[in-house]
Amino acid sequence: MTGHISNVWAKTTDLQVVSGHGCRVVDVDGVEYLDFTAGIAAASTGHSHPKVVKAISEQAARFVHAQQNVYTHDLLEPLADRLDEITPASIDTFFFANTSDEVIEVAVKVAKQATGRHSIVVLDGAFHGRTNLTMAMSTSRSIDRAGYGPFPSGIFVAPFPDPHTSDQEAEISGALRGLDRLFQTQVVPSEVAAIVVEPVISERGYIPTPSAFVSGLAERCKEHGILLIADETQSGFGRTGKMFAIEALDVEPDMLCMAKGIASGFPFAALGMRRVLDESWRKGSQGGSSNGNPIGCAAALATIDVLTEPGFLDNVHARGNQLIDALREMQQLDASLRYVRGRGLMVATEFDTADRATAVVEHCLREHRVILMLAGTRNRTVRWMPPLVVTASEVTEAVDAFASAIRATS
Repeated sequence: MTGHISNVWAKTTDLQVVSGHGCRVVDVDGVEYLDFTAGIAAASTGHSHPKVVKAISEQAARFVHAQQNVYTHDLLEPLADRLDEITPASIDTFFFANTSDEVIEVAVKVAKQATGRHSIVVLDGAFHGRTNLTMAMSTSRSIDRAGYGPFPSGIFVAPFPDPHTSDQEAEISGALRGLDRLFQTQVVPSEVAAIVVEPVISERGYIPTPSAFVSGLAERCKEHGILLIADETQSGFGRTGKMFAIEALDVEPDMLCMAKGIASGFPFAALGMRRVLDESWRKGSQGGSSNGNPIGCAAALATIDVLTEPGFLDNVHARGNQLIDALREMQQLDASLRYVRGRGLMVATEFDTADRATAVVEHCLREHRVILMLAGTRNRTVRWMPPLVVTASEVTEAVDAFASAIRATS
């Protein structure tokens, strides 16, 4: 690699882009591509949504950086009020951060200080980030952890139910028994500050977390005084057809971690929590130079306005059903397409091998100018995460490209 940019990035494409609008991006040669990655589910309102662009532009002319230790700018409270309106009833107090990794770490710090406990339970296959702590909490792929240990102590991994086992009730019961066994053999519940759960497991391959399993986690949290933290980094802000995926699981978390789609891809994150937890948080023990950045707040407010427009989430739900139904029909084309799963526009298609999944993604890009991305522990899952403004015709375009790729690579 030439130039002065780090070579650490794993690349989905080699495209050099100059602009993007809606679900399309344009490269330096003027070639247009249909983007079904949305910046890894971050561009919730699409690329350069006019309302978001307007909000950012107007705010940049007023104030770029207003550091919270020094003074309070006028978008902090309005954004907190809007988040209070759209988050679960249990969440009423907000801390603003910059990235998903940061907000997960902050949630762990709050949990430890509020409970006086020092251990955290995560689920097998979860992904929570790439800082030293969040790597310790992530078990979706060993490559993300290789060479970086030792990791912080006090992280315990509980089983997650296999989504493709025929007897799901027995599988969920078995996973919960595994958590109970963890409490009996590795860490007593009285030392556990929080259980962290993704309502849709992300990097392992977009696996919806079963409602009965989350209910079982919540029951154990209540019994043992453990906090329940929902990591909605990828699944939040309309991605699953609801504002937050946890809403479909009939559980109210003690903390809610938000990033990615919150500001249409502008670097911004938020931790929502119960007021009592914030009151137990020692003043001055957390801060940050850019937290609550006014441009980020403006982008988030505009994004929420778009996502809460009448019918917006209904369209996400409809496009998700259109996509899932069409992809399930694709399974009849080739037995190597083993699974189709998802909620809303957070959808996965899993092949029997990584080579086949890679070939399909490459064919879609090369022959049809459709950008898709891989995921999964074995790298054999194609994930579908278009901007939430995607149209029915764009879904059809992407599905047609996928079908062509399946036929061409069989």
